[in-house]
Amino acid sequence: MEDLIATLFLSREITHRAHLATDSYAEHVALGSFYEDIIPLADSLAEAYQGRTGKKLTKIPYLAGSPSVDALVSLKKILKQIETTRTTCCSDDSTIQNIIDEVISLYLSTIYKLTFLK
Repeated sequence: MEDLIATLFLSREITHRAHLATDSYAEHVALGSFYEDIIPLADSLAEAYQGRTGKKLTKIPYLAGSPSVDALVSLKKILKQIETTRTTCCSDDSTIQNIIDEVISLYLSTIYKLTFLK
C-alpha cells in the first residue's frame, strides 16, 4: 500500500508542474482539478487501509518522476500500474477497492480531458 500511496503523491507532483507549464487553458484546468482531487483520495485510501488492517503506513517512499515525460503519458502509465497492482493489497476488501475505483475514475476523466478537450 505504501508504494500505491507514493505513486498517487508522485502523480500529484507531475500534474501540478504540468499545470503550471502548459499554454492550454483546458489542460491547465484539467490538471488543476486532478492535483486538487488526488490527494484527498490518497488520504482516504491510506486511512481506510490503516483502519482496516491496523497497520500504520510509516514507510511511504519518495518517488522521482521524469521531467521530460508529459502529464498525459505519465497518467496513462501510472493508471496501468494501479490497475495491474490493485489486488496486491486488500483484494477482498470492497471498501478499499471502491476507493481505488474512485482513483481510477479520476485518472480516466483526466485522461479524457487531456486527450479530447483542447
